[in-house]
Amino acid sequence: MEQVAGQGAQPAKKPAVEVTLRRFGLDDVDAMMAWASDPQVAAPCRWEPYESTEPLLAFIRDVVLPHPWFRAICLAGGGDRPVGAISVSPTDDGACRAELGYVLARAHWGKGVATAAVRRAVAAVFGEVEGLQRVEALVDVANVASQRVLEKAGFRREAVLRRYCVLKGAVKDMIIYSFISTDTLLLD
Repeated sequence: MEQVAGQGAQPAKKPAVEVTLRRFGLDDVDAMMAWASDPQVAAPCRWEPYESTEPLLAFIRDVVLPHPWFRAICLAGGGDRPVGAISVSPTDDGACRAELGYVLARAHWGKGVATAAVRRAVAAVFGEVEGLQRVEALVDVANVASQRVLEKAGFRREAVLRRYCVLKGAVKDMIIYSFISTDTLLLD
């Protein structure tokens, strides 16, 4: 007998999204261009939307490929085509701390893909980066969706950093989140 939500039944839980993370290659430029050229995707990021593949190819070659932990987000079972990117970058003040950043194609927003990618990245990076104790993420106070991604993955909201940075010409308040090596990843 089928049960209908709202009549005493619990709605069926969506299966968790499965993602894979892999290194980028120069041949990923077209897939990356599909979302890196989207103004809505680029809006909360430090970079402007790409207008052609040449500067994006240079970014992949000069920044992404030599980066120690910059990965393509791919959907498991959906081929090897990147639908976003995630990076963990060591901070300037020592090897125990790194900053997390991620971006995702708009077609995959609100489906758990970013949360799954954050969980997978955090699980991997503590085992791969020697001496890493803390991963942190800075999120614009207006970016509620990204805040939710981090909270669902088990990051702790630590503080609002008032007038912390200038992003695309506007002074922004940012929220700092952290995940330390002894924290527990939250699963669905």
